[in-house]
Amino acid sequence: MKPSLLIAFALTLFAGSARAEEADQVRETTKAEIEAFTIRIYGSPPGDKTSYACFVRRYDAEHLARHPKQKVAAMKLLISAEPDKENKEFRNSFRLGFRYRHRSGDFDSSGDCGSHAVLLKDGDEVRLGCGVDCEGGGIEVALSKDNRSAIVRLEQIRVWQNNKPDDEAERSLVAGADDKIFRLDRTANSDCASLVTDRKELAALRHK
Repeated sequence: MKPSLLIAFALTLFAGSARAEEADQVRETTKAEIEAFTIRIYGSPPGDKTSYACFVRRYDAEHLARHPKQKVAAMKLLISAEPDKENKEFRNSFRLGFRYRHRSGDFDSSGDCGSHAVLLKDGDEVRLGCGVDCEGGGIEVALSKDNRSAIVRLEQIRVWQNNKPDDEAERSLVAGADDKIFRLDRTANSDCASLVTDRKELAALRHK
């Protein structure tokens, strides 16, 4: 076999092996694992009313100086579990708000996380996979071991400016060197009130 063909064959085998190894690291969780992760997010099993969890991070000057390529200056994440009375299950959803470092205005995104979208990746870490409609990208959400922080991962996600879901305001947040993983701290649900536009839901959120 010619050296060039041998190299190509070896690269093909390596690529196939890498994909197989990656597939081995991902599996769907059991019902018990999903329930345990849900309790970690919300503090208790979701009941008859919508449950919420809020995580916030405002990056200080020292952090931004250490990460000069980071585009995001502040971020909020609201995860909610809404009960479905028909099948007695619940659906997770997310709302994400952030501000750019060198651009004015508030940007936001939202989407569905389903009820069984939890996966195990990279060993025993559990992540909640959430997506934006119409191939708008999405995020993965994990929790720190003490449940006090959310670890948000993204590659690309469609966002809107100042809650305006139209073509002119629509953009995307694309992961760069310092915008792939965000660690957000758990805080009071009321701190995510700016992500909610429905009055009834806003009132419920503030009383959590």
